[in-house]
Amino acid sequence: MSTQTVGLTGWFVGGMIRRSIRTRLRNLYWSPPKEDLSAPVIFYCNHHGWQDGYVMFHVVEKLKLKALDWIQEFDTFPLFSKVGGMRYPADDPTGRAQTIRRTIRLMNQNKWSLMIFAEGVLHRPPSIWPLGKALQIVAQKVDGITMVPTAIYYEHSLHERPEAWVSCGAAHSFESVDDCQVRLESELTSLRDRISNDEEFPILARGTGDVNERMSLKRFAKK
Repeated sequence: MSTQTVGLTGWFVGGMIRRSIRTRLRNLYWSPPKEDLSAPVIFYCNHHGWQDGYVMFHVVEKLKLKALDWIQEFDTFPLFSKVGGMRYPADDPTGRAQTIRRTIRLMNQNKWSLMIFAEGVLHRPPSIWPLGKALQIVAQKVDGITMVPTAIYYEHSLHERPEAWVSCGAAHSFESVDDCQVRLESELTSLRDRISNDEEFPILARGTGDVNERMSLKRFAKK
């Protein structure tokens, strides 16, 4: 049973998200949290990839947490509301403020968590842009909040399709946006180093193998 989808429409949207990861990536790997997480949790992430929201959908589903997600392009596909998506338009300050207030209420009353791409804008790697103040507003208004720096990294080199990794850092209480910035940058640097050192990661979601793997005739070779 999915914790992230609501009704038949949510099942459809969730399937679309899973299919996108399965067909467009080689695999999605992860480094799970080192401790059990109790809601409400804020997963604050870097925003370097178009599929970041899809990646985090898999993370919160695996952890069996119900999580909200602020989406700037929500109006183009409002069905994302059935998988936790919330309207967060770049050109509508009033709309954003309404979403922030509703988020705080849902997190306090219903123990929802939040995945937030706190840089505010999808941009090319490798740097992490300054994290926005909305992160501080929510963290300070939600009781018993747990913060988790979450690094996402993509690489297209050794395989036909890109590979993706997501790493959940050490949980902590909120101190400041600057502290979160340092923690997230450190988590992303550590993740890149671990990948460069050929560390093996568990598979969070299987993707599609290379054409030579999918169509290999070796299995028909005589032994």
